[in-house]
Amino acid sequence: MSLKLKGVHHIAIICKDYTRSLFFYRDILGLELLSETYRADRESYKADLGLDGKYVIELFSFPAPPDRPSHPEAAGLRHLAFAVDDVAHTMKSLEEFGIVCEAIRIDSLTEKKFTFTADPDNLPIEFYEV
Repeated sequence: MSLKLKGVHHIAIICKDYTRSLFFYRDILGLELLSETYRADRESYKADLGLDGKYVIELFSFPAPPDRPSHPEAAGLRHLAFAVDDVAHTMKSLEEFGIVCEAIRIDSLTEKKFTFTADPDNLPIEFYEV
């Protein structure tokens, strides 16, 4: 008997600078802050962020997390991808905040446009045109 998954519940991200990362995900990407908790015993914030009213990202801060290896590619989560209507418009909007994106590429399998940037902790973020 195999498992029957209902979907992805959330993605957990650990950041170094909570204020900066919260600004990125909430104010730049437009995710909704659903709840926010400060856990004094851990010196840690936890924010629950949603997209279209659905809980998707759990953002944590900790006092001194180690850097995430990104280059060369490391085992584990490779990147976080968001679906967008228009990659070029998304890039233009990000550039208004001083965020640099890679050049638009075309997925050779789907022929869809996509680009990459990074969050404040260098987690690769993809924007994929649907």
